[in-house]
Amino acid sequence: MIPELGHFALILALALSLVQAAVGLFGAQRAEARLMAAAPPLATGVLLATLAAFACLAWSYVVNDTTVANVVQNSHSAKPLLYKLSGTWGNHEGSMLLWVLILALCGGAVAAFGSNLPSALQSRVLAVLGLIAAAFLGFILATSNPFERMWPPPMDGQGLNPILQDPGLAFHPPLLYLGYVGFAVTYAFAVAALIEGRVDAAWGRWVRPWALAAWSFLTLGIALGSWWAYYELGWGGYWFWDPVENASLLPWLAGTALLHSAIVVEKREALKTWTVFLALLAFGMSLLGTFLVRSGVLTSVHAFANDPARGVVILCLLAVFIGGGFLLFAWRAASMVPAGVFVPLSREGALVLNNLLLCSIAAVVLVGTLYPMFADLLLSEKISVGPPFFNTATLPLAAPLIGAMAVGPMLPWKRARLAPALLRLWWVALAALAAFLLCLALEGWRLGPALGFAAALWLMAGAAADIAERLALFSRPRAAWGRAKGLPRAAWGAALGHAGLGVTVLGLAGMGLATDRLAALKPGEAVTLSSYEFRLESVRDVQGPNWTARRATLAVTRGGRPVTVLEPDRRSFPVARMTTTEAAIHTTWLSDLYVVLGEERDGAAILRLHHNPLAPWIWLGAAVMALGGGLSLSDRRTRVAAPAARLAAKAARA
Repeated sequence: MIPELGHFALILALALSLVQAAVGLFGAQRAEARLMAAAPPLATGVLLATLAAFACLAWSYVVNDTTVANVVQNSHSAKPLLYKLSGTWGNHEGSMLLWVLILALCGGAVAAFGSNLPSALQSRVLAVLGLIAAAFLGFILATSNPFERMWPPPMDGQGLNPILQDPGLAFHPPLLYLGYVGFAVTYAFAVAALIEGRVDAAWGRWVRPWALAAWSFLTLGIALGSWWAYYELGWGGYWFWDPVENASLLPWLAGTALLHSAIVVEKREALKTWTVFLALLAFGMSLLGTFLVRSGVLTSVHAFANDPARGVVILCLLAVFIGGGFLLFAWRAASMVPAGVFVPLSREGALVLNNLLLCSIAAVVLVGTLYPMFADLLLSEKISVGPPFFNTATLPLAAPLIGAMAVGPMLPWKRARLAPALLRLWWVALAALAAFLLCLALEGWRLGPALGFAAALWLMAGAAADIAERLALFSRPRAAWGRAKGLPRAAWGAALGHAGLGVTVLGLAGMGLATDRLAALKPGEAVTLSSYEFRLESVRDVQGPNWTARRATLAVTRGGRPVTVLEPDRRSFPVARMTTTEAAIHTTWLSDLYVVLGEERDGAAILRLHHNPLAPWIWLGAAVMALGGGLSLSDRRTRVAAPAARLAAKAARA
């Protein structure tokens, strides 16, 4: 009965979303107040219906309802409750339902918090979101029904993919989808603006909070996925340029450019067409990632499906929404004449440079990710594009981007001179130079890590210099505390975002100094790595809730003093017939000791040992960036209500 209720809720959500789209577009076009007023309640209805469907699927997983094919294929009665719940979205059908649920949540948020928007704009935005929801609900019902029954029901399920049975992967998809689908709102604002033929400062201020929220969630989602790959896959690294990793990086790059471009629209009413283009592009990259993960065209541990037929349907949806959006852009972009004028050497110019470099990096990643697929399709050639290409191609673009990130905030709007801005950064440059020379001296003249440390100090000290300039800390230090209390949270958030990237770069530079060693040890034997001694105490069998494992116990000492005990696992899942590795990690926040257990040969355990300096800072920096985004979002001036209040005050004075 519960699965049938969920199926009915999906059909109801589809019907409501179609009505929402029709009412929103027709009402805005005819300026019918009643029809436009009906769009927000309809969006709320879509949210409630989709939420009911998702709850029915989650309940089927919790009770292990083996009459539902999706549950049989992705769950098992022996699984812990957390992984039963995460199994709801740990597959193609459930993940698509989660995707639509978050889209409905975005529509409900626009309905609830967008009352200050002009009625026609809100109605069109909700109509576009309704169209997207209807398309994906139709896709789910036609090709990916999560409530399909199985009869006769088997005794138990086949279990979730073992590498997905992890707390990090339980929360990674929801965070990632909040970022992916969040850009649907900025896409809807862009399409609504193109239909109206008008983009102004208020539009930029309305778009920016949605872009900021989506960017923050996407940052956390990517970081959590990277952290999971670090400790779960046992490869010892943080980013592998996997095609699906790249698919999540592309909307992040486009969204970062959109976030900065929207500032120029808000402050100067310039870059209007470019900002609308980026809003379309960010959501386009999100849909492209959805296609790559589910079409079967790429092989990856992250992929959800290997079904070309369903991939073709998603490709058609991608063509309709992104192709349609860009066709509308080509038709209406000429009507959005920029009002603000600026010279290249200005804060606007720095933001344009930021956008160009970010989009260039995105283009390199896109070509490197898709070219092997097209080479196989058109030329019948198997080509592998790996880390050497991406590192070589992106680093020359990332270097000037990092350089401009500290200089840009020092430049005034409209027109600037470079010398005064650089003069205010003299101590920032000195700190970066000191980090560079110190790393060269201590690490045997290794140029790559030294440049990384210099870039990290440049970014972090540059963010501090931006705040110091705003507070006039050096010119009028006595009044700095009072100015700090009155400084907008958006300014603190922007500085935190830049500093967070510096923290991540610091972690990446530290990983450039990582060392590793492969060793075969018998109990009682020891090996040394980076002044740490690893002594194998024992290897024993361990029983888990739905797995068995061989577990090694290693005592780690340094200079004869105990440091920690590490216990890496090699787990076997009998239901899924898979074996996974569970790395043992000891972190001091300055470095990680990382051990992976391999197979045993001739009574010896094969161990891969790593010493990773500053590795935790990679993900700490991502958390700081997301915190900066959240802090900026909490600023009243950034929220959607601010323009209405400002315009109301102006009207009252008039």
